[in-house]
Amino acid sequence: MARQERALRTRQAVLEAAAEVFADRGYEAATITEILDRAGVTKGALYFHFPSKEDLARDVLEHAVTEPPPEQLIKLQSFVDTGLILAHRLPREPLLRGAARIAADQSAQRFFGLPWPVWVEHTAAVLAAAKEQGEVLPHVDPVLTAQTMVGAFTGTQLFSEAADGMADLERRTALLYELILPGIAAPGVLGRLDTSPERGARLVEESGREAEETAETTEIDGAAETV
Repeated sequence: MARQERALRTRQAVLEAAAEVFADRGYEAATITEILDRAGVTKGALYFHFPSKEDLARDVLEHAVTEPPPEQLIKLQSFVDTGLILAHRLPREPLLRGAARIAADQSAQRFFGLPWPVWVEHTAAVLAAAKEQGEVLPHVDPVLTAQTMVGAFTGTQLFSEAADGMADLERRTALLYELILPGIAAPGVLGRLDTSPERGARLVEESGREAEETAETTEIDGAAETV
C-alpha cells in the first residue's frame, strides 16, 4: 500500500509540474527536462507513468475537465455559471491553467484537436435546453453560439493573462457575458441572470461545503454500519 501511495504521489507531482510548464511555455516549447526539474523526480519515474510529452499533455487535459456547475431552473444561468466558475478556478489551479494553454496552443491542435471540446459540448447542450424553455431568442444556434463563447472566453483569458496575470479574469468574464447575453437571451430572462464577477467564487465555495458535508455523512453512515 505504501508503494502504491508513493507511486500515486509521484504521478501527481509530475502531472502538476507538467501543467505548470505547459502554462508557462506552451506545448511545443515545454521540455521534459524542465518538467523533471519542477517535479523533482527521476527521468525513469516520469517515463514509468508517462511514456511521452504528448501523453503528459493528454493527461493534463483529462484531469482538467471540470464538473458542470450546479443545475439552475434558468438554464441560461447555468450557461453563465460555467464561465464564471472557470474564470475563478483558472488562476488558482495549475492543472487547469496548463490545460487552458494547451487548448489555446494552435501548434498542439494536430495532437489534441480543437480547443475545449468538452466545454463546447456542455455549453451547446445547456443552450439547447435553454432554447427549449424559451429562454433564448429563436435565431440562436446552440452549437455555433457555444463555439463562439468558448473562443471569446479563450481570447479573454489570454488577454487577462498577458495584461494582469489573470488577476482580473473574473471581472473580464463577467463583462463578456454582459455583452453577449443581450444578443441571445429572451428579454424576460435577461434581467434575472446573475453575471456578477463574484458569483464563480461563491459557487465554488458552496460546492466545496456540500462535498465536505457529503463526505462527513458518508463517514458517519459507514461507521454506524460497522457497529
